[in-house]
Amino acid sequence: MNSRVVTFIAAGLILCGFRFLQARSRRQGKPFFGASLPPLDQWSWSQLLFASFLTLFAELAFIRWIAVEVRVFAYFKNLALLLCFVGFGLGCALARQPVRWTEGLKSLFGLLLVIRLPFGAPALERISQSLGSSADLQIWDASGLWNWFDFLTASVLAAVLFVLLVHVFIPLGQIVGRQMNLASKTLAAYSWNLVGSLLGILVFLGVSWLMLPPWVWLGVVVLGCALLQAQAVDRKRVCILLVPLVLLLHDPSDRNHYNIWTPYQQIEYSRINDDHGELLGGELQVNHTGYQSVINLSDNFLSRHPGLLREAADENPYNLPFRFVAASPAVLVVGSGTGNDVAAALRHHSSFVDAVEIDPAILALGKREHPEHPYDSSQIAVHVTDARAFLKRSLQRYDLVLFGLLDSHTQISDYSNMRIDNFVYTRESFREARARLKPDGVLFVKFQVNQPWLAVRLQEMMAETFGKPPLLFHAESSYSVGAMCFVGSLSNRVDDAIAADPRLSQFVSQNRVRLKPADVPVTTDDWPYLYQRDRRIPRAYFLLAVLVMLMAAGFYLRLPETRGQAPSLFFFCMGAGFLLLETQAISRLALYFGTTWQVNGIVISSLLGAILAANLVVEHSLKLPSKYWILAALLAGILLVYWFPFVLVSGSPAVAGTLMAAIFAVPVLFAGMLFSLEFRTVGSPGAALGANVLGAVAGGLLENVSLMVGMRALLLLALGLYCLAGFGLWLRSSEPIPLIGETAARLYD
Repeated sequence: MNSRVVTFIAAGLILCGFRFLQARSRRQGKPFFGASLPPLDQWSWSQLLFASFLTLFAELAFIRWIAVEVRVFAYFKNLALLLCFVGFGLGCALARQPVRWTEGLKSLFGLLLVIRLPFGAPALERISQSLGSSADLQIWDASGLWNWFDFLTASVLAAVLFVLLVHVFIPLGQIVGRQMNLASKTLAAYSWNLVGSLLGILVFLGVSWLMLPPWVWLGVVVLGCALLQAQAVDRKRVCILLVPLVLLLHDPSDRNHYNIWTPYQQIEYSRINDDHGELLGGELQVNHTGYQSVINLSDNFLSRHPGLLREAADENPYNLPFRFVAASPAVLVVGSGTGNDVAAALRHHSSFVDAVEIDPAILALGKREHPEHPYDSSQIAVHVTDARAFLKRSLQRYDLVLFGLLDSHTQISDYSNMRIDNFVYTRESFREARARLKPDGVLFVKFQVNQPWLAVRLQEMMAETFGKPPLLFHAESSYSVGAMCFVGSLSNRVDDAIAADPRLSQFVSQNRVRLKPADVPVTTDDWPYLYQRDRRIPRAYFLLAVLVMLMAAGFYLRLPETRGQAPSLFFFCMGAGFLLLETQAISRLALYFGTTWQVNGIVISSLLGAILAANLVVEHSLKLPSKYWILAALLAGILLVYWFPFVLVSGSPAVAGTLMAAIFAVPVLFAGMLFSLEFRTVGSPGAALGANVLGAVAGGLLENVSLMVGMRALLLLALGLYCLAGFGLWLRSSEPIPLIGETAARLYD
C-alpha cells in the first residue's frame, strides 16, 4: 500500500478514536483517562522505578527520532533534550494535580501527525532552512540569507513543536513527582528514581545497538504509558493507540529501496540500475540528506558504460589521491563508508588498507551493495570505531592517510545522537594523522566546501600541521561527488609527484583554488565547531535559547503551586552545574575512546552511578562532614578536573578510561552527596526535583557559551554555579526543616 495512504489512514484512526472516546467520557461525566490521584497510602517503589525508566527511555527516543525528522533539532545542540527537561520539570511541579494523560498522549500523536503527514515535510524543512540561514553558521541546505519574515514564521512553527514535545513529558513528571512526595523515605525514593533512569539509558542503548526502528522505541513509550494507567479500561485504550502509531511510523521498503536506523543515524538506500537492469550503484542518504553515492569505477565497468564519466578516470576524486603517492602504498582511509575510497585503494594495488568506519550498518551496506566488493579483499583491515580513537591508538605508519568526504550532515547533541565528525577536523586531529605518516607520506583531505571561510579554516589547519600551505584544488565528477582537495606532506612528495606527472600538473593548474585571506579561527579539541565561522553564539542559537527560556518561565509561572515564587536557588543551580559537568565528561572521554553511543552510555551511566553511590552514603552514614565542607570538596574536585593533564593519560583503554572516569566522578560524588543531604529535608520533593530539572535546562542553554570560550571553560562556569548553589544552601539553612512523616499528608490534604 502507498505510504501516503497508510499515513492518512493512521491519521484518521487517531483523530476519530480520540474524538469518540472523549465524547463518550463526557457523556458519562468522567475524565477521558482515570486521572484521580490514588489514596495516600499507595506509595509504590515499582511505579516510581518504572516511571523513571520510561522518562529516560522516552527522552532518548524522542531526541533521536525528532532530530532526524526535523533537522532544526539536530542543528541546535541539546534543544530536544531541554524541551524534554522542561516538560518533566513542570510535571514534577504539578505532582499534586490530576495526571494529564489526555494532554500528553494528544501531544505525542500531534507530533507524529505534524511530522509524518506528507504535507508537513516541506514546512518542517522550511523551518530548518529558515532557522539555519545565517552567515555565521554553515548548515547544509540552508541558503545563508537572513530573512526576518521567514525566521519569525519558522519560529512560530517551531514553537508549536516545542509545546507539543513539552506536554508529552508532563504526565511522566507528575508520576515521578507524586511518588517522590508520597515516599516516607525521600532518599530511598530518590535511589529508585536514579536506578530507573539508569535502566532507561541502558535499555535504549541496547535498542539502538540492535538497530530497531522508531516504531519500536515509541511503541515502548506508548506501552509504558498504558502500564502506568490506574484502571484496566484505560490501559486498553492506550494500547489501542499502538496500531496508528505503527502505521504512522511505517516506512515501506523493497529490494531496491530501504531504510535502516543505525546506532547513530537513519540511512536510506536506493539502488540505481541502467535501462538494461545492470546495477550502476546506489544513493545513500543520512537523516534525509544526500550523503554518498555508491559507484563502480572498475575498468571493465567503465568500458561498458563510456558515457558515465566526463572526466578522465584517473582524475576522478576517488582515484586522484593515489597519483600523489608511491606505488603499492600503505593506506589509511578515515571514514571508509560504503567503500568507494577502499575500492580505489585496491585498484591502485595498495599493499594494505586500514579502513576506519564508525557506523556498522553503513559498513555492512557497503559489503553488501558495493559493486566492486572491496571489503571482501584480504588486503583490507576493517576497524569499526571512531576516527580519533583509531588515530590515538594506532602505531602503524602509512604512505597515504585519506580523509574521505567525512561529513555529518546533521550536528547532533552530545547527549543524544553523535556528531560523527565532532573531533575529526581539529588541529590536534591533523597532528595525530601526521604522526601516522611515513617520512614521505601524504595527507589527503576531501571535503565538500559550501562557504569560503570553511576552506580557509581547513587550509590553515593543514598549514599549521605541515609548516607550509597545502596544495588546494577542486576535483569535480559527473558520476561521483565532487570535492575540494587539500594535500599536504612533511617532505617534497606532493611537488615531486606533480613534477613527475605532466597530466597531473596540468589538472592541478587548471583546478587550483586560491583563497582570499580571512580571519577565521581554527578548530581545536577545545573548540571543535567546524561549521561555525567565529567564536560567538550565532544569532539563531541565541534567539532559540530565548524562546526556550521564555517558554519554560511562562509554563512555570502559570502553575498554581509556583505562582509568585521562584524555583529553589540551590536545586536550580545544582541541576545547571551537573549538566555542564556531564557535557565535559562526555567530550573528554570521546577524545580518547571516540564519539560513540557506547561512550555516551558509559559516561552517563557512570555519572548516575556516582550520584546513586552518594545517595546511599548519605542515607546510611551515621556521621557526615558539614555541608560546607562537602561543598568545598566539590569545588576542589572541579578544579582537579580543570587542571588535570588528560593529554598525558596513556595505557590500555580500560586503564585509561577507569582513571579518567574516576577523576570526573570526584566532583559528581560530592555534588550528589550535597544534593541528597538537602533533598531529604525538603517539604516537597517533587517541587525540588522540578527546580533541579529546570536548572538542567538552564545549564543546557549555558553550554552554548562554549561556542565563544571553548568547552574547558564550561568547568569554570560550573564552578560559579556551584558557588551560587552554596549561597542557596546558606539561604535554606534559615528555613525550618519539615517533619518528613507529615510532608506527604500536608501535600495531599
